[in-house]
Amino acid sequence: MSENQPSQRTLGFLKSLGFPELRLHSANTHFDFTQAGRRILVIGPMGSGKTEYSARVWRDSRIALKKSPVVAGLTTSGRADRRRVFFIRSMLDKGRFPDYPDDALAFRGGFERCGDHICLIENSFDLEKVLENNPDVGTWIIDEASFYDERIAYVIENASKRNNLNFIFPALILNFRKDIFNRTARLILETSTDIIPLTAYCEHKDCIENSFYTYRYYLSKGHECPALYFDPLIIIGGDREKDDPREPNYCTRCDAHHYLPGKEYTFLVLKPMGEQAGRGNLEPLKRELSLIQSDIEQSELYRDLYERHIDTGEPQPVNMNALDVPCIPEKILMYLYGEENLLGEDQLRLLVKELDLDRKYIQTGLAANRRPIDLDQYQLPFPAGAGKEVTNSKLGGA
Repeated sequence: MSENQPSQRTLGFLKSLGFPELRLHSANTHFDFTQAGRRILVIGPMGSGKTEYSARVWRDSRIALKKSPVVAGLTTSGRADRRRVFFIRSMLDKGRFPDYPDDALAFRGGFERCGDHICLIENSFDLEKVLENNPDVGTWIIDEASFYDERIAYVIENASKRNNLNFIFPALILNFRKDIFNRTARLILETSTDIIPLTAYCEHKDCIENSFYTYRYYLSKGHECPALYFDPLIIIGGDREKDDPREPNYCTRCDAHHYLPGKEYTFLVLKPMGEQAGRGNLEPLKRELSLIQSDIEQSELYRDLYERHIDTGEPQPVNMNALDVPCIPEKILMYLYGEENLLGEDQLRLLVKELDLDRKYIQTGLAANRRPIDLDQYQLPFPAGAGKEVTNSKLGGA
């Protein structure tokens, strides 16, 4: 529920002033620090103002802290005063705002300096330490909560209930695939007490509809290249537009302009190939990766996208641009190994070696998605070309 629903008291007040019967919209109210034990999920696509909402809470706290001890009695439980706000950022997001001070709560269009009430953490255990070291803080803003391990949802819930603390989560609940971001996002959603939804204009040049979705795309030779469905979930980067086709850009789009090529291919073709590989038969997957690498028009991926987006009554050629970006075989392996657990480590090493794929790109991507691996850790125990004969017992299964 939203904290900004128009009340009967407000409606009565406006009527007493002589206002006619109008459609009354929610008031943009200041944050209520008197309410305790809240876990507020602020959801919306990129550019919808989630972090700016957090900055507004911070500014409200600066005003509320100037009030008398009478107000302190309304906002304090034990040692924690909910007018004291602390901002938490993910270590993964460290390089996002390089031009701002280290203590900045930065958003599009400005920033607030938080002094010693801001920090970077990696996981839920780090959060526990910060909570313990700041017992006087009653309101915690945890940016991009979905980036952390799922345990964090219950660390937050326990602290909120035991100490009457408030938590605010400006978060992307939906990823660029329009799926729930991950299990952490699901648990945060389940344990929240309030939800404040935000929208943005669709950033397509021909559209001004409300947008709910974050869209990922690449730029290659000036062309928009939608991210394929199996693109890595997390790619570390900043907010600036990038024309390197290896680095993604983000914007917000409505449903009509949110392009997501390769979803059907992923479930109809790619995952079955991964399942075969998990049973020891690497050849179908290896052949597909090889074709994508050297003769993409002969691949199942190209065939699927062409049939769905070109050979149809309503062609959308922009979806074919998705094939113009590099490292598609690398992304496929990262998806099958890192997300779907269909490939073993040695199978991954074998395919990377035989196809001469970009080791650094894969290792960096898997590390960002909490599946780190050293692809040069040891020499492969079997010769090149042995993929079809390798069994699960030799590879450690999937």
